[in-house]
Amino acid sequence: MIVSNRLPVDHVSGEGEDAVWRPSPGGLVAALEPMMKREDGVWIGWVGIADAEFEPFEADGIDIKPVALSAQDVEYYYEGFSNDTLWPLYHDVIAPPSFHREWWEAYVQVNRRFADAALESAAPGAVVWVHDYQLQLVPKMLRDARPDLVIGFFDHIPFPAYGIYAQLPWRKQVVEGLLGADVIGFQRLGDAGNFARAVRRLLGYETRGAVIEVPLDHDEGVGHRHVKTNRRGARVRTVLAKQFPISIDAQRYQDLASQPDIQARARQIREELGNPTTIMLGVDRLDYTKGIGHRLKAYGELLRDQSIDVEDVTLVQVASPSRERVETYKQLRDEVELTVSRINGDYSTISHTAISYLHQGYPREEMVALYLAADVMLVTALRDGMNLVAKEYVASRIDNDGVLVLSEFTGASDEMKQALLVNPHDIEGLKNAMVRAIEMPKRERSRRMRALRKRVLTHDVQRWSATFFDALTHVTHEDDFGAHETPHNPQLARSVPGSEGPAES
Repeated sequence: MIVSNRLPVDHVSGEGEDAVWRPSPGGLVAALEPMMKREDGVWIGWVGIADAEFEPFEADGIDIKPVALSAQDVEYYYEGFSNDTLWPLYHDVIAPPSFHREWWEAYVQVNRRFADAALESAAPGAVVWVHDYQLQLVPKMLRDARPDLVIGFFDHIPFPAYGIYAQLPWRKQVVEGLLGADVIGFQRLGDAGNFARAVRRLLGYETRGAVIEVPLDHDEGVGHRHVKTNRRGARVRTVLAKQFPISIDAQRYQDLASQPDIQARARQIREELGNPTTIMLGVDRLDYTKGIGHRLKAYGELLRDQSIDVEDVTLVQVASPSRERVETYKQLRDEVELTVSRINGDYSTISHTAISYLHQGYPREEMVALYLAADVMLVTALRDGMNLVAKEYVASRIDNDGVLVLSEFTGASDEMKQALLVNPHDIEGLKNAMVRAIEMPKRERSRRMRALRKRVLTHDVQRWSATFFDALTHVTHEDDFGAHETPHNPQLARSVPGSEGPAES
């Protein structure tokens, strides 16, 4: 059973039995679809439309159970608490988060609605996998009602350092909500460490390696496979909290890149841009975490300094619409479009535009054509759980060419060491990396891209989901205690002012 904010299908038209649905393009769907069909899976989520109610239905072999959200739910739970409180907080307060009690109350109520929908359909001992920051309270709600369930949670975005996380007024409730799971997955080792540190600081629970020991009362948890007596003689339920870096359906991108019509479209894109020597590409949701402004600033300064020439180098920036009713995002769009207009006005010629700015989403086929056309891929996120665009670009480069400039603040940077890693806050360093990418010899480009492609094709989204489920259905967490680590003593930590334990969990 999958529980996520959105369903794996999008509503096209019609109501009731006449409703028409199409598969969502997301990588999560591609990863889980085969297993869901094989295991008679149920997917619980919102249809993406306010005040719309649909009965359960089947879509391509998967049982779909829609959860209805009112317009106020969307405003308070989704746009409010999820995207104007948690999102900025979890992304290192790049934008200031808003804290409103009515948003929190809506978040609790909607999480309860998702949990109840899962409980209605869950067979004895069912495996329930809950996804992302919108539903962090669901694991505990499920655990309290049904201790027999096997519960996993995956956090697709970063988990912040304790000094930042501590700002959340409901910090303890969220941590307790997540600890209802048997396995909590994060994108990076540092995220898992930040969570374990929050558990120690807020609840005083002991952590050993990737394992967190949750104390139990009396006969609570009897018969559960992860209940044991710890070193102190106390009965605890063990929770595994570790990194499971997500990936993409790499083979699908490789197959698309091999299609003659998509390759022809890539050549056409270059011609439409005036056949520049170098095409630089940015592909992002229009979000303040993506570092679009930093990228534009660096590119504009390269043109100003005459380090590059608009006749030779052009930048294509795809910025798909995102959360346009949230005020912070409205302001960001105005800032980005003003910057693009200024750079184009200052440096474009009649035959060559400095920046081709595209504020719209594109189908996967068009994106692969753009990836093939681009000589340099710019991923300059200020904070990102993973960033799958970097992996999509690499998977699409079947010609073993192209250069990836990648922010070190993305989860992808942990795996993609052959990219040109940058600190996007360092504008001079970013400019130098962009020039290096433009001037890189073909032999070095090919060497780096081969290594990147090997990593992405080997560690694909199917491997990610299989690894998570293996951990979720594992009989014991003993292997994850980490024999090389010293068990953390919360009493000792509390006796030292400001102590937060080891650097990583």
